[in-house]
Amino acid sequence: MAQRGGSSPDSALIRLLADGRFHSGEELGGHLGISRAAIWKRLRELEALGLTLERVRGKGYRLPGGLSLLDADAIVRASGLAPGALDLVVLETIDSTNAEALRRAGAGLAAPLAVLAEHQQAGRGRRGRAWQSPFGTNLYVTLAREFGSAARLEGLSLAVGIAVAEVLEETGLAGRVQLKWPNDIQCSGRKLGGVLVELAGDLDTSCVAVIGIGLNGAMPATAARAIDQPWTDLGRETGAPLERNLLGGRLLGHMVQVLDLFAEEGFGGLRQRWARYDCCVDRPVRVELAGRSLDGVARGVDARGALLLEHEGQVQAWHGGEVSLRLA
Repeated sequence: MAQRGGSSPDSALIRLLADGRFHSGEELGGHLGISRAAIWKRLRELEALGLTLERVRGKGYRLPGGLSLLDADAIVRASGLAPGALDLVVLETIDSTNAEALRRAGAGLAAPLAVLAEHQQAGRGRRGRAWQSPFGTNLYVTLAREFGSAARLEGLSLAVGIAVAEVLEETGLAGRVQLKWPNDIQCSGRKLGGVLVELAGDLDTSCVAVIGIGLNGAMPATAARAIDQPWTDLGRETGAPLERNLLGGRLLGHMVQVLDLFAEEGFGGLRQRWARYDCCVDRPVRVELAGRSLDGVARGVDARGALLLEHEGQVQAWHGGEVSLRLA
């Protein structure tokens, strides 16, 4: 089942500008039945959504490069999943796709639930960090799935990273995608996206994993100024516009397959696939936890998804949670 909702007052204006062409204020006002002054006010509101608007006297206004707006039916087709295999919700503006999935999961899941949005007002990364979420330029996807006991979820964020990396390799990034334990997706040594896993339901018997994925598609300069680490986006890396519906659908379809395997075998069944993308293995790293740090050499991950750190000749296993990993 696919549905769309959460429309903003500016959605009609955004759709007119999504073609990337110039439109005069008079033309836009005529389409929407409002004055040019009202159009000017709405255009200013679009910039608050993270959109970059270009104005040229005598030509009008445009969104450079246009927008590939989300389409629920196109996403379902691209996923290749059988009818009923996934409940899909596409929203325009939301606090965060994870928050919406958590709310919906509270009423129970008849099937895995996918939530996508054009814009997040309060997108979140790991450890409470803000996730830059401008309108219509990146990909914000959450998949909620029941797993039974939370004890079976060790290594889940790594499994999701594998699914993302394998799809990105088919999107012009073959041989360039890397995964940084436990939840970063990288390309060319820069952050391309991330994974955030949250839990709902009864952690002993009917735990629901709410898995959020953020991928940079064409990060506007206004949003990029707030990012405090080296980053990149798919537009820069592939040199082509991001087909968000195609990528979103393929990502959901492959995630369902990988998570089915994870549910049967745990992370151990995926460990070798992770090793292919591990950007830290055999490199000097620093583990940080609760105000203390430990230097060593990363030695891959174990069958439970824990980081293996060699320190002073001893190999220790470090689990995710509040642990951060940095290349030394």
